[in-house]
Amino acid sequence: MQRGRCDCGGVRFEITGELRDVYNCHCGRCRRITGHHMAATAIHPDQIAFAAEQTLTWYQPDETVSYGFCRVCGSTLFWKAAAIPEKLCIAAGSLDQPTGLVTTKAWWVDEAGDYHQRARGVQEFDFED
Repeated sequence: MQRGRCDCGGVRFEITGELRDVYNCHCGRCRRITGHHMAATAIHPDQIAFAAEQTLTWYQPDETVSYGFCRVCGSTLFWKAAAIPEKLCIAAGSLDQPTGLVTTKAWWVDEAGDYHQRARGVQEFDFED
């Protein structure tokens, strides 16, 4: 079982089952919401149980995607897409250590911040991929 939370503890959760490797998303929206890039693992939504969720808020910038965050401390916690309801992405930094996870893919690298140093061994995809 893996546990995670926001910084203030207003959102706390437990995950059962295996987590996907970490994928980084460098799209402009993820960069602005997280302040760098979204580094996230994923599960099926049935694999998460909340110990606390009173401060969990969802931001839905359009009908295709939603970001979950804590409305008190501002921690970015989740990402989900309407087109793939069987997947809930979890910000890797919200998980308690050790996670045992490895970053294996990076998406939208053509939109990565100009300050970002690319990591060796991470498979990269641009918008068209």
